[in-house]
Amino acid sequence: MEIKVPELAESITEGTVASWLKQPGDHVEKGEAIVELETDKVNIEVPSDEAGTLTEVMAAEGDTVRVGETIAVISAGGEAPKPAAAEPVQETPKETPKAEEKAEQPVAAAATESTSVADRPIASPAARKLAREKGIDLAQVATQDPLGRIRVQDVATFEVAPREQAKPAPTKPATPAPAPAAAPGKPEERIKMSRRRKTIANRLVEVQQTAAMLTTFNEIDMSAVMALRKRRQEKFVKENEVKLGFMSFFTKAAVAALKKMPYLNAEIQGDEIVLKKFYDIGIAVSAPDGLVVPVVRDADKKNFAEIEKDIIQLAVKARDNKLGLSDLTGGTFTITNGGTFGSLMSTPILNGPQVAILGMHAINLRPVAIDAERMENRPMMYVALSYDHRIVDGKEAVTFLKHIKDLLEDPESLIFEA
Repeated sequence: MEIKVPELAESITEGTVASWLKQPGDHVEKGEAIVELETDKVNIEVPSDEAGTLTEVMAAEGDTVRVGETIAVISAGGEAPKPAAAEPVQETPKETPKAEEKAEQPVAAAATESTSVADRPIASPAARKLAREKGIDLAQVATQDPLGRIRVQDVATFEVAPREQAKPAPTKPATPAPAPAAAPGKPEERIKMSRRRKTIANRLVEVQQTAAMLTTFNEIDMSAVMALRKRRQEKFVKENEVKLGFMSFFTKAAVAALKKMPYLNAEIQGDEIVLKKFYDIGIAVSAPDGLVVPVVRDADKKNFAEIEKDIIQLAVKARDNKLGLSDLTGGTFTITNGGTFGSLMSTPILNGPQVAILGMHAINLRPVAIDAERMENRPMMYVALSYDHRIVDGKEAVTFLKHIKDLLEDPESLIFEA
């Protein structure tokens, strides 16, 4: 049975092999995941439709594979093949299927020079990939593995050894190689960008190049919100089994402000402006592979507790790399909280195709003029709104932030917002 790359999602036609969860020779149960694919947005585990033995993998970790492409073969049957016994004398083997020879006779295949297809060297996917890149014939690569499996180290050693033997130590260097990025002897590490990180990078650059992005700022006295949270927290937790955080206040305030400034809850499609009449708010979350923006659906119809539960659930899924495409698509407006990491002020980048994003920052005590004669230390937060100036004017952006400020400095007023 062939394992093919499944349909990933609308507009996604390829993915990257993130990791093989099973190796050739491993037994696979029906429905058991054998490989994890990384797409532009989420990781997807591909299960087997039948029980059997994984006999061949056709893509190495890190390879790009397309929807419908065969990436593995599973032989029918419920038992995994037994490893070859390390005996000094073996009887002449009878003809066996290719998969059996691969799984049961790696030592014999490596030791006997044969031109048949069944004697194809056994190598890890990563070793095969490196050999392809270097143009190395795996049949010529020796290995120290007791089962005859060629590893990445064997391929790397193979290409170095011949050069060292063929060329004595030169008195003068030949044509110089390209200059290294760092000075000789300085430690450095090269890390291949993941598909998701490359996608994030490309989209951020695309937004910078296509949108007329501008940022405006304001500051919020968080005294009233903090007092309300302190006063209501115990009862809120008891009734809802979740803490009352800051994000639910900002989400509710953002929805109320978007209703007054609808062009911030929109996107540009060609020469048309699409005004969204629903409020699916993206909440930026730091995940192992980079920032992701899962979406709280219908935030205008949810109360504080429902929003807090949604945010916690999405954050846990992001950290565990369990977000689905449905969690990440279709947002109309985004909130990002750099204050979690101590950021005092920043200019958030638009989450295209959205035309606005609200940035929260750290809460710090700062002296504030109460009137002409009094100063007080207040817990203050800078907030930033980045917006696409093609359809959002400065007046709308400033008014939006001012409305956010007014609502959060009088948080009880959020109750009366429709």
